Amino acid sequence: MTLNCIAVDDEPLALGLVGAFIEKTPFLKLTGRYSSAVAALQALITTPVDLIFLDIQMPDLTGLELARVLERSQRGNHVTRIIFTTAFDQFALDGFRVDALDYLLKPFNYEEFLRAANKARQYFELIHRSEPLPVAPLPAAPAEASDDYLFLKVEYQLVRVAYQDILYIEGLKDYVKVYRQSDPTKPLLSLTSLKSLEEKLPTQKFMRVHRSFIVALDRIDAVSRNTVQIGAVTIPVSDQYKDTFSQFIQRWL
Repeated sequence: MTLNCIAVDDEPLALGLVGAFIEKTPFLKLTGRYSSAVAALQALITTPVDLIFLDIQMPDLTGLELARVLERSQRGNHVTRIIFTTAFDQFALDGFRVDALDYLLKPFNYEEFLRAANKARQYFELIHRSEPLPVAPLPAAPAEASDDYLFLKVEYQLVRVAYQDILYIEGLKDYVKVYRQSDPTKPLLSLTSLKSLEEKLPTQKFMRVHRSFIVALDRIDAVSRNTVQIGAVTIPVSDQYKDTFSQFIQRWL
């Protein structure tokens, strides 16, 4: 797989270095170098690319502003992803919020660049493999067939998480924590809402029992009127979800 890339930086030396690193990497193809985010945006209107190596601090339009524009204007099935290149580490969280794949802190060497580029390659390979292939309908195909995993954005990686590995999910203000059987003491932290994640989960396997918790039904060890027990963890059931939860309890009786 070859990824079409552009480099955007208002510093000529930095722009030249990133361009040289791209040309040195076999699975990357440099299609343009731009000294401003405005020029890059004009080019992207007619010629989308897979990956942008993007500086943040630039006049007229910053890299973060360009990232937000692109996020709102993705066309069709084409996906453009960003790797930020900056001398300022205070923008790391902002980069995460605009769905950047990685964050290279200047000055960086080719080994660090290649590590970030490989993350991008792995991301696009995962996306490519997860796209449904056109097939002729089969009469014997099960009507309820579905995937048994989801992808979570964790730091700057796309992580595949099997449904059967999930114990429960806790919602925070801007994040969710996904607790897993395979590593219960180290939850996966992902920048998404609990509601958004709830919509992706199969209802036959997961239930929301509280404004801050979703539980895996087959991981429940014990229930009471107001709580769910999963291992050593007690999770409250709020009034808003008691009716649905009561229907579930009937299966235990």
